[in-house]
Amino acid sequence: MPEASASVPTSAPASAEEPDDLPVPTAFSDVKGWFHPADQVLFDWFLSRQLDLGEPGDLLELGAYLGKSAIFMGSYLRPDETFTVCDLFDSPAPDDANSKEMGRSYATLTRRAFEANYRSFHDELPQVVQAPSAGIATHVPGGSCRFVHIDASHLYEHVHADIAAARELLTPDGIVVLDDFRAEHCPGVAAATWGAVATTGLKPLCITATKFYGTWGRYEAVHGELGRLLKGRDDMWHGAEEVAGHPMIRISGRKARTPAHPRSRHASVAPPRKDEAGPRRTRRPRGRGLAALLPGRRR
Repeated sequence: MPEASASVPTSAPASAEEPDDLPVPTAFSDVKGWFHPADQVLFDWFLSRQLDLGEPGDLLELGAYLGKSAIFMGSYLRPDETFTVCDLFDSPAPDDANSKEMGRSYATLTRRAFEANYRSFHDELPQVVQAPSAGIATHVPGGSCRFVHIDASHLYEHVHADIAAARELLTPDGIVVLDDFRAEHCPGVAAATWGAVATTGLKPLCITATKFYGTWGRYEAVHGELGRLLKGRDDMWHGAEEVAGHPMIRISGRKARTPAHPRSRHASVAPPRKDEAGPRRTRRPRGRGLAALLPGRRR
């Protein structure tokens, strides 16, 4: 993982110090959220490849929860790039259906918690847009993003709009990632994802147990390099599946060795733990973190 760089400040200033009443994560594993080992490997590979090739562009995440994937993505930001995170946080939902979803899954979610987590790993916050993702194109220039992660609403009409926005905002060879595209409780995400493959020219590069990775740009080079990467790993199973004329890669990697994680400013040195997957590296003790204040989120 590249060394973290500072991102542009949030549009709503926040204190550089976490509030005293919020426990802080001492390690990446303390941040509550769902970001599986195989997806950490793929985020690292796609984002590092873009840096190695000098591909320009900003980063965008739609739907942040408590910031686990955002913290990870923030480490791949160049000094002259912008990382934008869009989430309702504790703002009112724009419609009844979304309001019900927010009430079930995100009742305890706050921007304050996200920012405390993110500042534990990075010096500056990303550009935070606290609003429905439907208006993201008014905050991010068209054709400016090299990597877009969509993990906001699970409702078809919202995901469909998020995918359309991602197509508008991505650079020609940018990568889009969609979460929960195969979860049984999120049929709307699946419908929007495969509908985009069928009708918009979105090319499926690979899928994991939880995420879809695709591009509207050049396919063969990135697909071939990804296949060679996977052939060289003994911790991730993969196979090919023909989808819409493209040999999409299916990946299983629950025991994948994860790349190095961002380091918390609150970390203390401790011996490596044997119960966590990943390369040999120094591990920190599990802190209470914000997860101690928040009940579990059902997905």
